[in-house]
Amino acid sequence: MRVLTWGKVTPGLLVSVMAGCGGGGHGGGYGSMMLAPTVSISQPAAATTINFGQALTVAWTSAYTTSCTASTSSAAGGMFTGPQMTSGSQTVVPTAAGNYTYMLSCTGSGGTQSASASVTVTTNLLNALAPTGAIPTVGSTIDPTNGDQNPYGLAVAPATAGLVTKGDLVVCNFNNATITTTTPPSGNVQGTGTTIIGLHPGTGSQPYQIAQSADLKGCNALAILPDDSISAAAWASNLNPLVSATGTVGKPFASDTFNGPWGEAFVAATTTQPAALYVSSAPGNNGVVAGPGTNTSPGTIDRISLDTNNVQTSLTEIVTGFCSGGVPGAIFGPAGLTYDPASDTLYVVDTSSASVIALAGVSAIPKDGVVVNGQCTATTPTPVPTFSGPSMSSARVIAHGAPFNTPLSAALLKNGDLIIGNADIGVTAPSATTNLLIEVSPVVPDGFVGQPLQIDTGAPGTIFGIAATVDAAGHQIIYFNDDNNSAVMQLGPIAATATTPGY
Repeated sequence: MRVLTWGKVTPGLLVSVMAGCGGGGHGGGYGSMMLAPTVSISQPAAATTINFGQALTVAWTSAYTTSCTASTSSAAGGMFTGPQMTSGSQTVVPTAAGNYTYMLSCTGSGGTQSASASVTVTTNLLNALAPTGAIPTVGSTIDPTNGDQNPYGLAVAPATAGLVTKGDLVVCNFNNATITTTTPPSGNVQGTGTTIIGLHPGTGSQPYQIAQSADLKGCNALAILPDDSISAAAWASNLNPLVSATGTVGKPFASDTFNGPWGEAFVAATTTQPAALYVSSAPGNNGVVAGPGTNTSPGTIDRISLDTNNVQTSLTEIVTGFCSGGVPGAIFGPAGLTYDPASDTLYVVDTSSASVIALAGVSAIPKDGVVVNGQCTATTPTPVPTFSGPSMSSARVIAHGAPFNTPLSAALLKNGDLIIGNADIGVTAPSATTNLLIEVSPVVPDGFVGQPLQIDTGAPGTIFGIAATVDAAGHQIIYFNDDNNSAVMQLGPIAATATTPGY
């Protein structure tokens, strides 16, 4: 269960101050009845438990009181201190794991009463999933037909259809195969992969090919629709193909103008908005990271609105101005598009400025509603962005700077936090700060929660695609691509072992 997502308060801790009849009497016809306040905790009946990175709500009511004062057992429990209204609510954000008690003391003409309630803040989800040994390998992502490798895009299939089984991991390869018959061996060229493969969850899975096409060249990000259609960002072919569950590669968006598609997110239809695909573009700009104010093209985010048959009804560029540039293997631009339906928020990983940006109410952002400002330079990181445009209030930076190192990939965790992967662009030697997964909260000050998790001590830049899901028992699972061994790895409970594509 989600306790809180940015922009939405859900039930949390409820402190009720209830009135009771106090003493008092009549004397000589001039006495008065003093109503003494009483304080009781109505909810929670028992201590609440949340993850570090989440927020909770303290709510209270009172009668026959004139003032209330709040206090917290530790500053790390969040800001619930000082004078409060006699009735009200407040969002509280703990800043560390621990046990915290929230206290409310209210005074009236009949006296003062107090109540307290406690909450346990457990470690953040990423650190809770840190393995005690080797990280399990789900399976290789090397295409069994043509040998494409270097996995980038990663998504979890929502249904069983065509070649794909519900829960399968769908991966696209960014590089072509290594040719061992030449001296020296050739191939394994960045941005030349043309395949999408699938893996069953569990360890020991063997890859099966879903699709192969030149239209998929440089595929780097995937979004899967409810019928298992796969929307693919193909940077090198400058297309956004839609692949059916049976592997047919179509180009329904061929008339749209893309400039280096680099991120994908699917948004399901609701009662108030149609289904949509969000596609970010990261123009190469001849290898130079640049944007507004230059002669090069900035990075953008487009919204492709869809009807009930997944047919495009409109295309709207909702964000422009991202610094963008680079070459395959070192591309900077808006990436890691991740959508949270609980708050209609689209999160964007801005690689050049080492930032994560939240776009609240994204379904209502109009054409160029948000303009990303910042002095784009030929070196990175570029400055932290600011925003302008008619929807500028929708955009905010939720995390910036270290431990980010050219961040690239993202996924949404079950509590509303994000898991972010560094790309380590330009880093040539492994160290304790390379190949990090990082948890980011939209509500915690500065965004970062817990400690980064190093998932590979080998060559830097191994993390690209990330996907998150929960198992039947509600346990968090994080999948990620490891480019050092062209495989999908898993954090969290392991499903039944898979050995063949048809298990």
